[in-house]
Amino acid sequence: MKGKIHSIESFGTVDGPGVRYVVFVQGCPMRCLYCHNPDTWPMNGGKEMEVSEIIDDFEKKRGFYKGGGITVTGGEPLMQIDFLTALFEEAKRHDIHTCIDTSGIAFKPENAEFVKKCDRLMKVTNLIMLDIKHIDPEKHKELTSQPNDGILAFAKYTESKNVPIWIRHVVVPGITDDDKYLYDLGYFIGGLSNLKALDVLPYHTMGKVKYENLGMDYPLKDTPEMDKSVAIEKKKVILKGIKARRREIKDEGKASKSV
Repeated sequence: MKGKIHSIESFGTVDGPGVRYVVFVQGCPMRCLYCHNPDTWPMNGGKEMEVSEIIDDFEKKRGFYKGGGITVTGGEPLMQIDFLTALFEEAKRHDIHTCIDTSGIAFKPENAEFVKKCDRLMKVTNLIMLDIKHIDPEKHKELTSQPNDGILAFAKYTESKNVPIWIRHVVVPGITDDDKYLYDLGYFIGGLSNLKALDVLPYHTMGKVKYENLGMDYPLKDTPEMDKSVAIEKKKVILKGIKARRREIKDEGKASKSV
């Protein structure tokens, strides 16, 4: 099985637990205003690689990945779900920890065939890092050019499959830093029993150079970077939403037992 690969990073430290072998796949339908990998957007780019090539390369460096494993990111990994599944099934045969770094945008709950493929993938997935760009449907479209209903459905789907998830959220000044939406995000993910971690990432402008090199206009060229101290405060707002939802769930459980 071959996949279209944009690049490989052999020493990833922010892509899941431990040191990771990170596979960047080609192709993504999202057009996030702050995307720093616009060269991964086209499905017809990248180079073709066999599953065996990736596993063999990992095995050559296996000593570096104690406590780590393989993370597939992009682009959007679920756009190449057949390849991703084949890769993870082979990884499991080699006792390799598997992680998907995804936006969930490819998930369509009404597409029974795709959901069936996801069912197979989930059986060989140890961790999902889910990047929720914006909790508000309209704001999400403005930010990414795509709706978020399938993304939120994917989050609930991972819960039904009992696959651990880490939520990632980039805080962008004037775009994703509104306390109401941050609280709403927390309230939503607070209802997920498989939530294991929350990463709130301050927006940075390192992508500007790549856009310049590609001859592309950077949409947020006038947006300042998010101060790390502010991002920490914004994370607290999300945590408030999480705690509020979990209190409700706890109270609902007590009420049902008393009936």
